Amino acid sequence: MSISKFVYDLSGLIKYADRAPWDEALNDILTAHLGLACETTGLDPDAIFEMIGDHWQGPLWGCAFEDLLAQELAPDGRNLVDEYLRLRSWHEKAPNKAYMRSLRNTVMSLYEVSEVVAGQSMTLRDLLRDVEPVTVYEQSATRSLFDWDKIAARIVKVDGKYGISGALLPFSVDGAQQLIDTFSGLVNEAPNITAINGSDRDTFLRASGPIFTNLWLIDCLDKIMSESMPDMVNADGDDLVFHRIVFPLAKGVASKDVARRLNAVQSLEPASDTFWNWLTTKKKTSKSNKGKQSLVTTMDDGRSVFANIKLARRKLVVEVNSAIRAEQVIAQMPKWLGDCVKGPMTEIQTLEQMMADDATNGFQEDMPGISPGEAERIVHEMLTREYRETLDSPVPALDHMTPRALSRTIAGRTKVADWLKYIENGSKKTGPDNPIATYDFTWMWHELGLIELRR
Repeated sequence: MSISKFVYDLSGLIKYADRAPWDEALNDILTAHLGLACETTGLDPDAIFEMIGDHWQGPLWGCAFEDLLAQELAPDGRNLVDEYLRLRSWHEKAPNKAYMRSLRNTVMSLYEVSEVVAGQSMTLRDLLRDVEPVTVYEQSATRSLFDWDKIAARIVKVDGKYGISGALLPFSVDGAQQLIDTFSGLVNEAPNITAINGSDRDTFLRASGPIFTNLWLIDCLDKIMSESMPDMVNADGDDLVFHRIVFPLAKGVASKDVARRLNAVQSLEPASDTFWNWLTTKKKTSKSNKGKQSLVTTMDDGRSVFANIKLARRKLVVEVNSAIRAEQVIAQMPKWLGDCVKGPMTEIQTLEQMMADDATNGFQEDMPGISPGEAERIVHEMLTREYRETLDSPVPALDHMTPRALSRTIAGRTKVADWLKYIENGSKKTGPDNPIATYDFTWMWHELGLIELRR
């Protein structure tokens, strides 16, 4: 099946909107699409765009303009598309006219993205209406969207094929839930549409375009103004601060000599000829971690991973996740390796700094001598161990219940499915060269008995 690009020329329609009464109507709609966000945050439009980026002016203007195209002005029910095509139809090509007519009858809704084929298509499941999912053919957005993303968009149908209009807003998980809750509350307050049949919901959405942009803006601005990383600790209860300790090899010392000594250490488990997991059976401390999240890495047998050790380019690199562990490494490595290594140099990164780094960089540098396929295998095995343990561990996002236990309840199944979508979606966004992006979560859905909800 050929794929429609859904690229149409609306320049004539946009120019026509400059004349009365459409210019005033468009100005009113633009004000409505920004008004609540301005009132809530106390910011004017210029300050808002300075914070979220000027590049959002075009998409948000598009949201307002497309909203105008679907409206009928009081008191005579005039519509911009109808009037333009009645007076200027001769000026437009047939595909443009078909697109305008389709866009005139659209409503914006919230969709969950799945089955993304980059540059080709994706499936959209409406989260505000009880309608069948639709496969849309789209080239641009599918290159930056991933399974389980949430977007506000308008679906258009031209020549029997579905696509999306130019106005698209990507919603965060929290923002999407706020939008769903808002619409649910508004519907409950509107007794004349509580029956919620399809046409009622469409009418309701047609009048609600500004809600999408305002809630999207408020969510973005809230995250910008209050953005902070959660307090996190490691298995020992120590604050999470990543240390990269580099021991240069002494002159005349070969890498194979260092590897031989490391292989003789009982607590080091080799993953390859140049990579070791430093393991410990030490139990977690009794430090108070109330209000903090723990980052714990374990092997299949329950032993905790204390550090990672790598040999690369005449240096030994040890990575740990706390200052106390770094001190232990600096004290212990000379005992194991003697004068095979020189004094260490240490690089320190907070969790915020690490998250700010490009996730697609450095995997091959961090695993020197390991092929991309082998690096992917190691990372996938580590993730499987982590996630298998997580299925039976309390998860804050699941009200501190275990995913396995919660998935056995009727009310909890959807909540666990949303949690799985959240972590799967996050993994896809780590970048195409990151082994995490290719990890297959299907086994978790099967193991929890939720595979039918993976849609």
